[in-house]
Amino acid sequence: MSSASAAKIHWFARLEHRFHVWRERRARRRGRSATIVPFPGYGGTGWVRVTGRVLIVPPPPKRARGEGAGVRGWRAFVGIPVSFASVQVHLGGRTHDVVADRGGVVDTVIEAHLEPGWQTFTMSVEGREPVEAAVFVVGDDARFGVVCDVDDTVMVTALPRPFIAAWNSFVLDEHARTPVPGMAVLLEQLRRDHPGAPVIYLSTGAWNIAPTLRRFLSRNLFPAGAMLLTDWGPTHDRWFRSGREHKAGNLRRLAAEFPDVRWLLIGDDGQHDEIIYSEFLEEHPDSVAGVAIRRLLPAEAVLAGGRATVEHSADSVPWVSAEDGAGLRDLLGEAGIIDPS
Repeated sequence: MSSASAAKIHWFARLEHRFHVWRERRARRRGRSATIVPFPGYGGTGWVRVTGRVLIVPPPPKRARGEGAGVRGWRAFVGIPVSFASVQVHLGGRTHDVVADRGGVVDTVIEAHLEPGWQTFTMSVEGREPVEAAVFVVGDDARFGVVCDVDDTVMVTALPRPFIAAWNSFVLDEHARTPVPGMAVLLEQLRRDHPGAPVIYLSTGAWNIAPTLRRFLSRNLFPAGAMLLTDWGPTHDRWFRSGREHKAGNLRRLAAEFPDVRWLLIGDDGQHDEIIYSEFLEEHPDSVAGVAIRRLLPAEAVLAGGRATVEHSADSVPWVSAEDGAGLRDLLGEAGIIDPS
């Protein structure tokens, strides 16, 4: 990294990087090696977006038994990110060499010609055994997709917003997380009513919780989908990443990648989702099929710091709101987005 480039990076980001390098050296001296943790991705005709993270992780506790064993979220943050690691992606009969970012995150687009639907491939690092990963390839004939928030939309948090991420990530056992009533049924019916439609879980949660989130969704019968989380910590020019910009940026990216797909945007009314979706609808009206907002219960709204107040009477697409998945399903049925029978 040149001195000119380094000068542009926030001092706290440089400090964080040096700390991770120090931790990595200590772990290497103890004989530990890196591994790749893949995340569900997505793709289109001729390309896939591959995501994952390179970490040095401690051995699992002896009492853990299998993937379903109860694990408190903080264990996901014990892993040491390996900066700028070289990763081999074995996909479509070819091996592609990609490089992780400063936080060990791999998020790259690779040329590949795969059939629509869920496809598997492998990723490896430092010559270790390849790890299986998956992507959902969107077919050329797809015209509908689902983008769904996580906190307070599919998972009840009932905590003040400043503490939600920390509690869910560091403290709460994955078995103790509570799904929002009816949301799994709603999402599963959307998948059935629109075969081949991509489902993407877009959250401001950290990549560290991806394995836990994936198990939560599977255990509570939510349809499988790609995950777009974020990397906590400082960026080149600020103390912490903007969760709002993370969501808005990925929505704009999806609109550019799939210009023929119209997305049903699902979120909650706790501050930001309605604003983000309203702005996206204004910028990309042809990319939105409708908006479904889970209305927080009064106590949840107080903890969330209030509700967003956005006027929707002039919207060009259906905009529905209810307290649970069953209510949203009924309203989406009336709007013609879902089969009401």
